[in-house]
Amino acid sequence: MGFHSFESPYDWSRIDSYRRRAEQCPGGLVDLSVGSPVDPVPRSVRDALAAASDDGQARGYPKTAGDGPLRQAAVDWFLRYRGVDLDAVDADLVPTVGSKEAVALMASLLHLGPGDRVVQPKVSYPTYAIGTQLAGAQVTTVDDPTDIDSWVNLPGVRAIWINSPGNPSGRIIDQAGLAKVVRAARSIGATVMSDECYAMLDWSGPTRAAPCILEPQVCGGDAIGILCLYSMSKQSNMAGYRAALVAGDAHLVEAMTAYRKQVGLIVPGPVQRAMRAALEDGEAVMAQREVYARRLHVLAEALSSYGYDAVMPQGGLYIWAQARSGDCWADMADLSRLGILASPGEFYGDGHYLRFSSTIADEQLELALGRLRSVA
Repeated sequence: MGFHSFESPYDWSRIDSYRRRAEQCPGGLVDLSVGSPVDPVPRSVRDALAAASDDGQARGYPKTAGDGPLRQAAVDWFLRYRGVDLDAVDADLVPTVGSKEAVALMASLLHLGPGDRVVQPKVSYPTYAIGTQLAGAQVTTVDDPTDIDSWVNLPGVRAIWINSPGNPSGRIIDQAGLAKVVRAARSIGATVMSDECYAMLDWSGPTRAAPCILEPQVCGGDAIGILCLYSMSKQSNMAGYRAALVAGDAHLVEAMTAYRKQVGLIVPGPVQRAMRAALEDGEAVMAQREVYARRLHVLAEALSSYGYDAVMPQGGLYIWAQARSGDCWADMADLSRLGILASPGEFYGDGHYLRFSSTIADEQLELALGRLRSVA
């Protein structure tokens, strides 16, 4: 599982000059570039972490597969919010040290390498491609993975990444689309890797969660060949806790867990306690949903008034808008003169777009809204 070299346009130092220019604007920088939560961690999570800071969970070695209470909380969460009975579909789970680590190592832990091909959306989270490259496998991008004809007959396809709600686009794949991907992947013996980190941020209803790859209607009642990734970073503002999990095909998860144990990729005991609290505190998640929904609505309106074709996304935390100039870097320069920093679409696979994040304090958001509207 030695690492191969990788290359990626995803380099935040490339926007440093735009950041410096934006910082010189009267009133300072408004940073809409990074999807890093700024709101408080729920009290229930903080209390759980504090309570576990000097108990057996902290003093002794934690369990790689997660302790019993955490595993039960995850099972309950999948059933309550995603309509998935993990036991019924023969799925196992393992906590991971954040979702980025899980994404980056997924291809390697599946023993993919030279001669193998991993399919992913053309516009997507950059770490999918980096993880494939680290394993030595070939990255193949397609406009839409639910268009199975674009990949199902390609030689060497061993895995398919899907992301719903998507980063950066916010697109949600419905049950029919998910089921089509599962059927096609199984027909060629490939694994479906479904990144569902934004699942609780589906804007089609007040309490709706996005469809899950492990729903019986999608997977046919069996998790074989399917891995589902979820994170507490967005739903509970826990990015710094590095708290996520992978659930799915019991045989694949068991093998991954064995490697993780030997490498030491183990979620610390107190963080496991905090994860359990986050999964159990649905009220805090619903409150945070309302905050992001409000921010996205007003941000989309202000960007539209400035001249962007900006709309409320189907899900997730971002507005993905076509560059006014047609080039993301020209727009980055234009916005920096307003003191606003966005994320260039080239980072995600399309240099004709920009990504605007709603993970910003309300007072900073109001500053951005005022600047955009003042020159509309």
